[in-house]
Amino acid sequence: MLSSRVIELRKKRNLTLEQLAAASGVSRSMLSQIERGRANPTLAVTLRIAQAFGLNIGELVDQPWAASRIELVRSDDTSQLFRDDQECRIRTLSPLHLEKNVEFYEIRIAPRARLHSAPHFEGTRELLTITQGSARIQAGDNHCVLNPGDTAHYHADLEHTIENSGDEELVGFLVVTYQ
Repeated sequence: MLSSRVIELRKKRNLTLEQLAAASGVSRSMLSQIERGRANPTLAVTLRIAQAFGLNIGELVDQPWAASRIELVRSDDTSQLFRDDQECRIRTLSPLHLEKNVEFYEIRIAPRARLHSAPHFEGTRELLTITQGSARIQAGDNHCVLNPGDTAHYHADLEHTIENSGDEELVGFLVVTYQ
């Protein structure tokens, strides 16, 4: 039943009704009625709630067929490009509905270029694995050098930089997690 599923997901993620309302764009009073089983939301409202949890409607209503679905991210899908310029190309590899929990990217940084990021939300971490080239990573006051096959896990709730310290294109995979 939708009411118990919304309660379960909201509590599992430690969200108040106000926080879920802000994330979904659905009023607190409507969410409260849905949780009590006193409202039958429209498809649009259900979709907004599902998206706030990083789910599709099938996953929200816990249909068995939703769990067996395969989601694809095609290599030529330009909608998956987060950034694409002379210095850096970032391609999202994870389905977009997962972005509130985990993000998975392929990054390519030109020789001597860098990707500088302001602090993300508190508790955000990044895991970077290098497949080609060498990188210098700085997160806050900490830094390290990575070569092919090396992986670094660092706080991304601090100012941080991934710099291509070599003369060839830097290629790696970046996983961003949110607490």
